[in-house]
Amino acid sequence: MDIFNVLVLGIVEGFTEFLPISSTGHMILASKLMGLEQTEFLKTFELSVQFAAILAVLVLYWKKLFCDAKTFKLVVLAFIPTGIIGLFIYKFVKTFLTGNYTATIWSLLIGGILIILFEKMFAKKDLEPQKEIQEIDNIGNKRALALGACQALAGIPGVSRSATTIIAGRLMNLSKKTIVEFSFLLAIPTMAAVTIWDLKNSLGAFSNADLGLFAWGFLFSFVFAIIGIKFLLNFVQKHSFTAFGVYRIILALVFLLFVK
Repeated sequence: MDIFNVLVLGIVEGFTEFLPISSTGHMILASKLMGLEQTEFLKTFELSVQFAAILAVLVLYWKKLFCDAKTFKLVVLAFIPTGIIGLFIYKFVKTFLTGNYTATIWSLLIGGILIILFEKMFAKKDLEPQKEIQEIDNIGNKRALALGACQALAGIPGVSRSATTIIAGRLMNLSKKTIVEFSFLLAIPTMAAVTIWDLKNSLGAFSNADLGLFAWGFLFSFVFAIIGIKFLLNFVQKHSFTAFGVYRIILALVFLLFVK
């Protein structure tokens, strides 16, 4: 990897982390286009720049998370099933799925179809806005635990952590803004745990030059994550998630048909 590869991956990760299109999947596809091999360094780099994106959430939402006891409790509750499931599947995911090009393509395609079907189904419900849960504080313990369990599915590259939590939250009658923001907050302990665990096991194998590449990727991921967060919050106020489903399908088909 060189500085160009690092900057591209940092930008891709930061902007796509919170969109329901899978940031991990996008980094795998970007790596494929740039001809990068899925080495242990690249796998760990992809995880570490995700943590940079999570710090962007912390900068924007620290007050909501740490100054609202009820919100903090719900985030902790939601993280419990994610953490437990994650411990069981971590080794399998890191060994067989992280960097898996084929799994990523099909996850993007199937996920895109499911998002479109979900939006059509949800539109038929015709739920009145006043019946939706408008505040994170009102999510409740059971919903928080269920959302955390659903988030664990994002261990599969291409699935998208934000997509699973957003769809689950909408099915639980959470407003778009509420579930999007809760997804942001839930990402903080989730990605922190994954990154720290991975770096603990592999950081010692990297050189000083490698650490410099980490730093550049970290910076670009952080900056573009802030841009991505603001974009998504503005987008969901006026649009459904269908466009993300269509995008996922088109992207997957392009890679299936034209990229070998």
